[in-house]
Formats: sequence, C-alpha cells, structure tokens
Amino acid sequence: MAGNNGAEIRVAGTGRILVAPLGTAGPVDTVAAWDATKWRDLGYTTTDGIKFNKKDKLDPVETWQSVSPARFIYADRDLTVKFQLLQLNKDTFPFFMGGDAVVAGTPAGQFKYDLSTTPKQDERALGIEFTDGTAATYRFYIPRGQVTETEELSMTRAGAVKLGVTFTALALDDVKPLATILMKDPAYV
Repeated sequence: MAGNNGAEIRVAGTGRILVAPLGTAGPVDTVAAWDATKWRDLGYTTTDGIKFNKKDKLDPVETWQSVSPARFIYADRDLTVKFQLLQLNKDTFPFFMGGDAVVAGTPAGQFKYDLSTTPKQDERALGIEFTDGTAATYRFYIPRGQVTETEELSMTRAGAVKLGVTFTALALDDVKPLATILMKDPAYV
C-alpha cells in the first residue's frame, strides 16, 4: 500500500557476494542453498557494502516543430555492481586481476599468479544476497558479466588491502534477463 510505512524500509544489514563459472544456474527462490560445488563466497567486504547502478541511455528524437523532444529511444542499458573485497585468496585475487588461477609454486607452501600481458575475457555469474532481520531476504543473480574496472591497490601499515571492483552485467541472449532479483519480503504481499 502506498504511503508511509516504516515496516517497508530495508537495511541490508548482512550479506554476501558469490561468484560462479559462466553458465551456472542461479537460485530459484530465497530459501534453497546456493550450490556449494559451483558458487564461491568471496568473503568479507568493506562496510560500504555493495553499490548497484542501473543506467539507461535515452536518445531524444528532435523535431522541427518543437523545442522539446517528441519521444525517446532507448540506446543503452548498463547494470553495474561495485564493491571492495577484503580477503586475499585463490578466489578473490584472480577475480580482481581478470582471470587465470593461482598455482602452487616452489618451495612447498608458496603460490604464484602470472598476470598476462594480454587481457582476456573472464566472464562469470555473480550472486548477491542480503537479509534484513528474519522477515526479508533478497537475492540478486547476474547470469553473465565480468569485472570491467578495478581500483588501485593501496598497501599501507594502517589499513587492510582492498580489492575494489566494478562488475558489469552482459546480455546472455534474447530470452534471459540481464539480472534476476528474488525477494522474500512481506512488503510485496
């Protein structure tokens, strides 16, 4: 119902970010567990949480008869998710760097990551989940996208290393949505 209702204010109090290989199915509801054999939880993020940005580009159709556009044509749609990861491991580091893998090195207990001289596509599926108390759970599923921007790595004595990324959704085909949002929330009843 429209109007003021404090019970419909949502706070993304706690949540998580998951990544899976391209083509991995997303959740079908807000209750079932994410498939742990495919989805990897990327761990801690900064308290800034996640920033979604949906931006549509509209091109005006100008006419001789009017100083205002007669209509708009949709030219572009961008959906991006921005966040900063706090953990450094075999899942987060390649995600930030653009693919490939961390491999075992020598001596034992040493690991290596080779950053290629040639960038390549590292498309993945992305999942995001947050809860607000026990009444509301939200899940976001992006079936195809990739990291399109990274923030500079700052390594200081006084703060954690942050892997800041912008993940951009890509069209999968003409049938599937760019993203799916599942909600368990009494506000939609």
